[in-house]
Amino acid sequence: MLLYASDWFEKHDTGSHPECIARIQNVNRMLDEKGWFRSCTRPSWMAATMERCQLNHTASYLEQIHEWCVENAGRIEADTVVSTGSWDATMLGVGAACDAVERIARGEERNAFCAIRPPGHHALIDAPMGFCLINHVAVAARRAQAVGLQRVLIVDWDVHHGNGTQASFWTDPDVGFLSIHRFPFYPGTGTKDETGAGAGTGFTVNIPVAADTPAREFLNRLIDATEVFAERLRPDLILLSAGFDAHVADPVGGLTLESEHYEQAGAWIADLARRHCKGRLISLLEGGYHLDRMPESVDAHLRGLTSIGV
Repeated sequence: MLLYASDWFEKHDTGSHPECIARIQNVNRMLDEKGWFRSCTRPSWMAATMERCQLNHTASYLEQIHEWCVENAGRIEADTVVSTGSWDATMLGVGAACDAVERIARGEERNAFCAIRPPGHHALIDAPMGFCLINHVAVAARRAQAVGLQRVLIVDWDVHHGNGTQASFWTDPDVGFLSIHRFPFYPGTGTKDETGAGAGTGFTVNIPVAADTPAREFLNRLIDATEVFAERLRPDLILLSAGFDAHVADPVGGLTLESEHYEQAGAWIADLARRHCKGRLISLLEGGYHLDRMPESVDAHLRGLTSIGV
């Protein structure tokens, strides 16, 4: 498995914000202590360019984000903070996602995990939102299409609906988007009747769940809907927006999952990728704000991802 991790993600200094430096510090410490740094392939990679990010975002928006970071602007919308290091961290995260796509397309590895920040799935084509600046999973999907992986399935199990990702592929029949998320909840989107438009009608699937939904029901609904969707889409690659804020202890989102459920979900989605797209799967860190349970859940997730053979 490819593993993308770097202390450069600490450059995105958000102070006491829930999406704080300690999140990635604790993940990296876990990756070291649990042996993932030794057992995984750790490639060198380059940060993304503005031109690469224009696969999903407008040039004017990218220039604005860069300017805000240079200015150390602080809070740039209700929930999102930037500092002087935010641009470098964000571009490195998008670069990791695209590098993973390219290596997997070449057959160097079957799967990857990108321990990156800030998260991305709320970022709109032309605006920041919900802690997110650049939508790395959306850029990665467009990069995948550019290197010959035409049909992409994006699965998002963050506790919050991935509204930015949904908007990017609303009319696209080649990029399927499936999200399971707490509802009603931030950002207020992701109802069952949001299914896409035009040629993309039916290629967006939303599974809103109540806050008290039992973990087993959550997983069953995710698995059942995704299995049907994957049969229809027949993806060449699966991208996972892997948020861990559906954990019962999470201070921001909290549903009812425990860390072991992420191992089960990881094993299932790795097997889904094995059955549909030769194991091609890239998992990208999104939310998760409990500083102990989130790294523990990432560890469980990686155990699941690596439990499935060729």
